[in-house]
Amino acid sequence: MDVTGSGASGRSRPGPGTAPALPADVAAAVLVVDADGRIAEANGVAQRVLGHSHEELVGHDSHDLLHRDSHGHTMPRTRCRLRQALLAGRTEHGGPEWFSRGDGTSVRLCWFLVPRSPVPGKTGALVLLYGPDGAAADGAPAPLSELDRLALLAETTTRMTSTLDTDEALHRLAALTVPRLADWAVIDLLTERDEVRRALVMEYRDGALVEREDLQGPMPPVPQESPMPLSRALRGAASSLAGPATYQGPPDSGIAVEQRRLFAATDMHSAVIAPIRGLRDVLGALTLGRAKHAAAFTAADLPLLEDITRRAGLALDNARLYQRQRKVAETMQRHLLPQLPTVPGVEMRARYVPAPDASSVGGDWYDAFALSSGTHALVIGDVVGHDLDAAAGMAQVRNMLRAFAWSRPDAAASAVVSQLDEAVKHIAEVPMATMILATLGRGDDELWRLCWTNAGHPPPLLVDSDGRTRYLTDAHGILLGTGLVKPRPDAVTVLRPGTTVLLYTDGLVESPRHSIDEGLDRLSRHAAALAHRPLDSFCDVLLEQVRPVGSDDDVAMLAVRIPDRA
Repeated sequence: MDVTGSGASGRSRPGPGTAPALPADVAAAVLVVDADGRIAEANGVAQRVLGHSHEELVGHDSHDLLHRDSHGHTMPRTRCRLRQALLAGRTEHGGPEWFSRGDGTSVRLCWFLVPRSPVPGKTGALVLLYGPDGAAADGAPAPLSELDRLALLAETTTRMTSTLDTDEALHRLAALTVPRLADWAVIDLLTERDEVRRALVMEYRDGALVEREDLQGPMPPVPQESPMPLSRALRGAASSLAGPATYQGPPDSGIAVEQRRLFAATDMHSAVIAPIRGLRDVLGALTLGRAKHAAAFTAADLPLLEDITRRAGLALDNARLYQRQRKVAETMQRHLLPQLPTVPGVEMRARYVPAPDASSVGGDWYDAFALSSGTHALVIGDVVGHDLDAAAGMAQVRNMLRAFAWSRPDAAASAVVSQLDEAVKHIAEVPMATMILATLGRGDDELWRLCWTNAGHPPPLLVDSDGRTRYLTDAHGILLGTGLVKPRPDAVTVLRPGTTVLLYTDGLVESPRHSIDEGLDRLSRHAAALAHRPLDSFCDVLLEQVRPVGSDDDVAMLAVRIPDRA
């Protein structure tokens, strides 16, 4: 019997001191490499997939001979994860990546490496190569071998745990199992209120995954006594087999009615259903169905499905916890931010975008409130830090500033900020902060005037209705919390009809990829182009176009516009 796969017949079996024969049940391409990455053995599938004869493979460096980058060039060894796993002697999988064929073309394959001795007393590894869609590397359908199962489980763990977005995790789970195991993937989730939602239905059609939104949506409640497979799975019972006949009798619940509808709409003749369990609760159930696959699922398929859903459950649990924590943090931050006052003759809008990290509620804030003098105070600020301490410090500073500004309505902005700085040093738990305090009011000539002082904050941007822009760089002083006592300057400017003033925090313009000057220039150019937009659109598009891609900082914005008299 030829245990190395087709294409290896006619060769003698390995003798003492040579590479061992490969397992007979491996239908994918398999290479055995030594500690230096030289190929010691290659099965017949590997020879077909890679387009090399046994003699052209064995004895050659696998990296130099086969591994390529996306441009077809030999991949640098320092960037090769497969080689790093070999040298470290660890089990790992990767891909899809490019491998060179004997005819000069390239083939895109995933790989799974398991440390294994090619020769007694020597180190090395066994490398499994398979197609990106999970099929055998040469495209031929084949039952999963033990190595195929290990590769699938390793890929499930890696791909599911590398996202904290629940919707993305569900789509990855479907892509991992279809068409590798089935034609259909159906994921039902339990909400925090124990309601059931058919969150995702995916079909493999014409070589692509197609989402069936018509089969998704709310589901009836889970019956507590029903023996039907999906109902049992959603209660956390063991996985089971199902088919159209399972749901042909009188339905015992609304879920049974929906399952009958599902089998009729999908033409599935065989399915397996397993619970998706988190650390504490049942999160839902995964149904894999076969319609075009002729072979029916058997009880032997259940352990693999349970291994997959176990890994998926842990990943979904983490994603849910992350999103719950993010929602709590964002809600806390938004509740610390005020409602904007209505100022006759002035348009005012604010925006706040939290940091991507769920715990980074941040210390950015904006504020606007009426003063007893008939003017209005405008504030933008940023307390150092990206955590709950920063958010709590922000609330302290904001509340003290409100009290000081209200009690001294006729005082210059610089005097109020100096008083705040002194208080921060003694009674607030804030390391340092930047801010701008401005007052907005009408003069005797009925024109609006902005008076401000700047404590180490990025300068306000003034945008005329015709698109001319300038930064208000006057009245710039030191930030709060330094312990230094220095005079703080004030400045004033007249706001003509059609003028927009933008106050913002540094998350809008700062990025590790470019200097602050580049960020300010980018903001100025985009604001000029948007000067004609309504204020809501001005703020939204500015955030979308100017905020650095991949920014890990929160952003607060306060925009004030003096409408054109015309």
